[in-house]
Amino acid sequence: MRVQVRLFAAYREAAGVGRMDVELPPGATVKDAIDRVAKEHPLVAEGRRLVIARNLEYVGLDEPLADGDEVALIPPVSGGATTATCILVSDRPLVVDDAIAAVRDSAFGGIVVFLGTVRDRSRGLEVTHLEYEAYAEMAEAKMRQIASALEARHRPCRLALHHRVGDLAVGDVAVVIAAAAPHRDAAFAAAREAIDELKTVVPIWKKEHTADGAIWIEEHA
Repeated sequence: MRVQVRLFAAYREAAGVGRMDVELPPGATVKDAIDRVAKEHPLVAEGRRLVIARNLEYVGLDEPLADGDEVALIPPVSGGATTATCILVSDRPLVVDDAIAAVRDSAFGGIVVFLGTVRDRSRGLEVTHLEYEAYAEMAEAKMRQIASALEARHRPCRLALHHRVGDLAVGDVAVVIAAAAPHRDAAFAAAREAIDELKTVVPIWKKEHTADGAIWIEEHA
């Protein structure tokens, strides 16, 4: 059977490719696919903690594979629009008013907006710019899951999660979270939980560029 393996951020750079078609015997598991990739590209697994997704869902190494599956090697996350723009991954500048419009409702008296912007210093170094990369299809799916779960937890509540990818200059907006609810407590709580979960589970990575070089940030930040 044939599966497609996708690599992102530091893994893509280590392998020199973003996609690989791998032939495996019937009954093969995720581990078998990863072993095949690591055999051809040892730097992918060297000293790294591997997180795996199969068909847009996180799985363990023993998960069985079927012909046509997509397996993704997910570096630790650092951190497709719908018509309502509640969920957005875009390479264009984010518009805060769009996120607010997506959650505004006459029944909601509180709207909380969180902006994540590119700062000029990190790890004691001067930052020149950031580069964001996403596994877009899975990022959108995970962002929708986060929004749905928090909307249910803080009901009635509405959330918009927008994230930019590509090259961002110092001061650019990288992420916008808007949360609306009848009262401010629920809106504040939903916004805080949304950004914390987004930076933990959504497959979006940043590469930090400084005068000393560039490095993928593989930690919660």
